[in-house]
Amino acid sequence: MTQRIGWIGLGRMGEAMAKKLVKAGYDVNVWNRTASKAEPLAEYGAKIVGSKQDLASCDMVFTMVSTTDDLKQVLFGEGGLVTGKVKPKVVVDSSSISEEGSAEIRALLEAAGVGYLCTPVSGNAKVAKAGKLLQVASGPKALYVQVEPLLQAMAAKVMWVGEGELARVWKIAHNTMFGVIIQNLCEITVMAEKAGIPRHVFLQSINDSVLGSMYTRYKTPMLTNLTFDQVTFTPKLLLKDMDLGLGAAKAYGVPMPSAAATRESVARMVGRGYGEIDFAVLLQETASDAGLVLKSENVKVSDGLEA
Repeated sequence: MTQRIGWIGLGRMGEAMAKKLVKAGYDVNVWNRTASKAEPLAEYGAKIVGSKQDLASCDMVFTMVSTTDDLKQVLFGEGGLVTGKVKPKVVVDSSSISEEGSAEIRALLEAAGVGYLCTPVSGNAKVAKAGKLLQVASGPKALYVQVEPLLQAMAAKVMWVGEGELARVWKIAHNTMFGVIIQNLCEITVMAEKAGIPRHVFLQSINDSVLGSMYTRYKTPMLTNLTFDQVTFTPKLLLKDMDLGLGAAKAYGVPMPSAAATRESVARMVGRGYGEIDFAVLLQETASDAGLVLKSENVKVSDGLEA
């Protein structure tokens, strides 16, 4: 824990994960484009820096941003992390980006003498706070072994899936399934409610069946009470990930008819102006298509994340 750790990107996920490192006793130095978002971490002992290059002397820097272009900007753009004479030893990226973009970034970092590990996650900010993340890594195995203790401080389970950008392929596959599940869950929930089963009763029955998962459980309160303003992941970001999934499927020659249909459903939500609300608003859209007006059931239900 004598290593100096840098962190770039303090959105919902980034903040929750960085806080885990701080609480574990690591020396964490943070930068965020919107500086005010870094202030809560200072209360836990993180040090806020004024620029990305202030992190260049760190042993390793974690990044968690939205897109491939965002990652390129914080690393190689004006004032970027690796644009000065001093460079970090390792960049560990947990963003959801394309396989091709990640390979390009790897080539640039390794040419500059900087190690690079891909470490995407399964779970949202609430899952991170509950200590139930899965973190999957790819890159040089020796580098993974070096970074693994820090990953274990943030996640319930960590695993290495291979060299290069294989963790990106895993994340793309994961988030494609993420979209298809919410699409189907919304469809069957609307069908059950229209037939007369209370929404929270149906969702609980799914959670307790062989089909239930952490995912269906933690979305149940929102789907029951229509609290879509409590954003965990937006339709805009889900659309980006569905496009990555279909792009990978095309590259590898794999037909994905269910993912293709889901992608169009998500694109429709974004087109209707739902880009910055929780993606579970898909339930409302599905109900509307079925001629059903949803109301909050105002029922307290578990999200499955409580200790």
